[in-house]
Amino acid sequence: MNSDISTLAGRIDAIPALKIFGRVVGVQGLLIEVAGIEGHLAVGGRCHVVARGDRHVLCETVGFRDGKGLLLPFAPLEGVGLGCRVELSDAQPSIAPTQGWLGRVINALGEPVDGKGPLPIGDMLQPVRRPPPPAHARQRVGDKLDLGVRALNAFTTLCQGQRMGIFAGSGVGKSVLMSMAARYTSADVSVIGLIGERGREVQEFIHDDLGEDGLARSVVVVATSDEAPLMRRQAAHMTLAIAEYFRDRGEKVLCLMDSVTRFAMAQREIGLAAGEPPTTKGYPPTVFSELPKLLERAGPGEAGRGSITGLFTVLVDGDDHNEPIADAARGILDGHIVLDRAIAERGRFPAVNILRSISRTMPGCNNDAENALVGRARRYLAAYENMAEMIRLGAYRKGSNAEVDEAVDYYGPVEEFLRQNKDERTDLAETYARLAKILGVAWP
Repeated sequence: MNSDISTLAGRIDAIPALKIFGRVVGVQGLLIEVAGIEGHLAVGGRCHVVARGDRHVLCETVGFRDGKGLLLPFAPLEGVGLGCRVELSDAQPSIAPTQGWLGRVINALGEPVDGKGPLPIGDMLQPVRRPPPPAHARQRVGDKLDLGVRALNAFTTLCQGQRMGIFAGSGVGKSVLMSMAARYTSADVSVIGLIGERGREVQEFIHDDLGEDGLARSVVVVATSDEAPLMRRQAAHMTLAIAEYFRDRGEKVLCLMDSVTRFAMAQREIGLAAGEPPTTKGYPPTVFSELPKLLERAGPGEAGRGSITGLFTVLVDGDDHNEPIADAARGILDGHIVLDRAIAERGRFPAVNILRSISRTMPGCNNDAENALVGRARRYLAAYENMAEMIRLGAYRKGSNAEVDEAVDYYGPVEEFLRQNKDERTDLAETYARLAKILGVAWP
């Protein structure tokens, strides 16, 4: 009770003693020009525009031009016209999470959207946007994190506090792979951000893919593709803010975000509306400065705290893995998992391309036996892929190359090992044991 009262008192103290008003003097696209309060505005500050019918539209200051403040809205602009009143807000976006947020679905403003009533209020307010922990104060990555997915456990092993990208085109199975990781992980909590998601797919992901068991240990943040770019951008920061709350409690957190590309697209809309010059593929410079600010928030915490292990999906445009956002994300993250459309088309899911995927904590996180086992499987896959065309055409003759002969024998069983139904879980120990059995390696 006392903590609730102190939290409420803190929110009351944040209410300004005076209200400062301005007026709308122009609207262009999504951009609102405001005069009368430009001396009180700052980039990132919040305002409410009072539209016709007394509808309040929350906005954020994104810049200044010709002595006027430039605002972008969090909601549609219907009813906003010249002369509408603009109320300055001193309150910074913040949240007060609790353990009671587990099992809930919220929007980018921290409001419940699952029809289960209001969210409980925690003991302490924390800002939605925070800088990452100082590099020199962070712990190193921890032990392995079990994701329950054989292809990832064996060939792209994750450690606690590592950040990985899932790179794929549309419709190749990113969402299902994310839901499997959320349900089967050994992490204490999963925080899932659906950024720019299709509206119809939200319920399908929550109920069909994630399921009741997965949702019970997760918090889901949703901003659909039809929402304003500010909402989509803030949903990404809200996801990390909730993950940081659980991390600071000493818990192992798995943070999943789908997708970083849609976050970048939202930032592109914001930057272009504010007058930034477009650069590579139309992305303004702030996109490439905002990406590391977001992604670096995941990772190991400071001493005595938990960790945030990140799985961030990257939607590659036209299956081009060298497009600007994919290239920038690959340089920031600690490895990448590539989902291949050709593998998906032949019906093997998850469609992980083992030879193009890499975890930067491997082989250091494995013992010698595990590295030898995984390396042997990789060599067989590589040898087969090098001769795949000749094998399919019947041009390869058995006995021409002993390594290729072995690869042909083992390719089918290894491919079957990589195939996994979304309702099937395989832990780390069983993963190595099954792979060793396939390759005929003695395993403890």
